[in-house]
Amino acid sequence: MSAPDPRTAHALEVLASSEELVSTDQLSAIYDDLAARTSAVLHDKNPLVLCVMVGGLYASAELTKRWDFPFDLDYLQATRYRGELTGGEIAWKATPSEVLQGRHVLVVDDVLDEGHTLVAILEALQNQQPASLHTLVTCEKLHAHKHPQAHADFIGISLPDRYLFGAGMDYRNHWRQLDRIVALPAQQDGH
Repeated sequence: MSAPDPRTAHALEVLASSEELVSTDQLSAIYDDLAARTSAVLHDKNPLVLCVMVGGLYASAELTKRWDFPFDLDYLQATRYRGELTGGEIAWKATPSEVLQGRHVLVVDDVLDEGHTLVAILEALQNQQPASLHTLVTCEKLHAHKHPQAHADFIGISLPDRYLFGAGMDYRNHWRQLDRIVALPAQQDGH
């Protein structure tokens, strides 16, 4: 029998040592609340929902299955992390294929951390003259080093400045699929 892939073994060790911050039930309630709040604003606007790949995939899936109004769905991909623990320069991998001009747009992402990526995304989208531009994140990290223009209109939960994963957030490209939010132990997360 062959030895397990070292990345697999490491990912399993990290998950085993992580601390749960948001349970499965709590996360489901967060998505229920976000869906209700966004529905109140967008239900009659035929919005264009832009999923920020890859992390926003999970929030987008959870929200859209809770909505009972029509919408268009598209995606974009811009990243600073590329599987690393700290962010670098922004790299655009995919831009929306839909025309944004005159549309009501909701950008869905997993986390608002320092906000550099989100600010760059919003600047690019605003240049296309949407009728309105809203942002939604599953969670926001609480710290003082956010980009001055970083914000989200709909925030599911505010959490401490820890290295988080699950609910779309990853640890070195692993564990996005967790139906809860966990954090590295404080002594390991570099925060």
